Amino acid sequence: PCEEEQELEEEAREAQRRAEEEEAAAKEIAAQRQQLAIQELVESERSYLRLLHLSTVTIRSNLQQQLQPPPAGLDSMFLHIEEVIDVSSRLLSLLDQKQLQSGEPDFLQSLCDSFLSLSSEMEAAYKEYLAHYNHVTEVENSYKQKEALWNEVVRVIKAAAPDVNATSLSFFLVMPVQRIARYPLLLQTIQKHTDASHPAYALLEQTAHTSVALNCRINEYKRFREVADKYRKTEMLTIKDKIVRLNTHSIAKKTARLGQQIKHEAGLKPKLVDEEFDALEGFFYVLENGILELLENVEMYLQHLQGFLSCRTEDFDLDMDGEKAPICYKEITTALRQWILPMFEKRMRKLIHQPLCALRDLLVGPRNLIRKRLDKLLDYGVIEGKPNLSYEEQAVANTYRTLNTLLLTELPQFNGLALQMMWSTLGTFSCLHRDLAADMEQLFHSFAQQLPHSSLSPGAFWEWAESSVLEGARRLQHLCRMVEDKLNAPDSQPLSPSSQRRLKQLTDKHGSGKIFQVMSTVVGTRDLDLNLTKGELVAVISEADSRGDRRRWLVDAGGKRGYAAASKLIRYHQPTDDPPPSPHPSLTEDVTTRRRHSYSPAGNAPLPMSQPCFQVVGAYDFTARSKHEVSFRAGEPVRVLEPHDKRGSPEWSLVEVRGGQRGYVPSNYLAIMPVGAGNSIGLHR
Repeated sequence: PCEEEQELEEEAREAQRRAEEEEAAAKEIAAQRQQLAIQELVESERSYLRLLHLSTVTIRSNLQQQLQPPPAGLDSMFLHIEEVIDVSSRLLSLLDQKQLQSGEPDFLQSLCDSFLSLSSEMEAAYKEYLAHYNHVTEVENSYKQKEALWNEVVRVIKAAAPDVNATSLSFFLVMPVQRIARYPLLLQTIQKHTDASHPAYALLEQTAHTSVALNCRINEYKRFREVADKYRKTEMLTIKDKIVRLNTHSIAKKTARLGQQIKHEAGLKPKLVDEEFDALEGFFYVLENGILELLENVEMYLQHLQGFLSCRTEDFDLDMDGEKAPICYKEITTALRQWILPMFEKRMRKLIHQPLCALRDLLVGPRNLIRKRLDKLLDYGVIEGKPNLSYEEQAVANTYRTLNTLLLTELPQFNGLALQMMWSTLGTFSCLHRDLAADMEQLFHSFAQQLPHSSLSPGAFWEWAESSVLEGARRLQHLCRMVEDKLNAPDSQPLSPSSQRRLKQLTDKHGSGKIFQVMSTVVGTRDLDLNLTKGELVAVISEADSRGDRRRWLVDAGGKRGYAAASKLIRYHQPTDDPPPSPHPSLTEDVTTRRRHSYSPAGNAPLPMSQPCFQVVGAYDFTARSKHEVSFRAGEPVRVLEPHDKRGSPEWSLVEVRGGQRGYVPSNYLAIMPVGAGNSIGLHR
């Protein structure tokens, strides 16, 4: 029995020794596999980073230099890749800072700490790159459609990376897409071969879970972006394209939406209310209106500035070269128009107008998403109460939830950034005007000693400036009135035989006081309107139409009657070749003969300076019949300003009567009388 017990003990010890050896061997194998997995993660990260640098630095620069001009969209293919390179470089840098080898026990903890500390930056970088990757494939496919261009691209890639069997840009640019999905696999492999008693096991398990959750969030964000990209674009469809798109499914869908809308408006079915989204939507539309109105005001401001710059008054020679002040003003105006204001306009367009235009274009995407969400909300309202949803109905519900979640997540960020950009633009606008005021102040200070009134005190200067402005305004008003009187002078032209017959016919029928002349061509736009040519004679029957509108007059055009615009008619003054018989036998024949043209430079010579005893007076009473004429009494002295109308006809004269009133009168109603004899005409009359 003792021998048997000893043999059993020997066998038990042998079995235990073998088990310990096998366990030790298994642990050694697991440690080796863990070590290989860690080495694979680190070394593959280094190789991955090297290839990214190769594609973004070497290949990209070679394509831009060797392909002239560079292919369209080349830079957009590398969008967001710098952020991916940065986060990968920081991961390796954190591992290298510890100066640990992959086989040391603390290296695994350092790896997990580094990954967890960069998880948020990693998510931000990779989610934008993956959401943009579809654009990369679209651009590369457009290159492949051009055979010559694609051959050049492949040649440059092979020359830049001869040791890599790469024949396309997507060979490099797809690596971030593959890398982010490989992190969970590598970390889970390391966890599989790590003993649960390892000090860093719990941290490794947390890191593996974090990498899985990170990939899920990135995929969800990518799905949101794909939905947003699908609906935010504005399609410019013709009527034909819209008709082609019509089918039974689209008609049924739009009919269901219309039915839902009618039920909501009629109160037959309650609306799905989301107060958070409604507040965001309302703020977006207020912000959009403010941005568009600001852009419109800036464009109007630039348009007025252009109009001001186009009026180059300094180019005109005003015959004041000998005066000092005009020369200074001319130099100041030249500096303003050639340097200060053009530079101000350039900065306005670059710093104000261009950002506002870009912001206006950015508003299109959120606006389209908000409208599409409303359509999907109506679709969702139809299926909301159903217990079981079909595949298509589930897709509709998912689309609505995706759009709603996307807008609730990103619309506040957009609103905040847009508002910040708008306030920044307004601040820049104020700074530009402050700089403009400083430049103008500096310019005027350089001429301060040469300008008149520069020595006046501020109060006296502003008093002088105000009086000067008022005086200039008075002169300008006087000039405008003179020009208006000249342009609005009645047009007296000889009538054609047919017009003379119509004049006689209308005068016999309606009287001379009802005769009017057409100032410009009239084209009828309403029923019973007449088409009249310039200079045509009509008789006014009624100074209002049948509805009492005094802007349309009922006229007789010599047989045909109808309506014409009152603003196109002016009272006709029939010219007479000879004045009425003079009731003043005391006037000599010589003076009577010259009474119409003695003051006209276009007629006989003016009275010499040796005859200062004569004056121009009214020979007969004249009553003004329009605002361009002036009334006077017989014997009233007048001052002749122009002995003809605006067309040079001597039948009408521009005169000034007592009180400073000016207007046109018939020339044959004027007479030249000795000074003091004008009152005798009034007595005889």
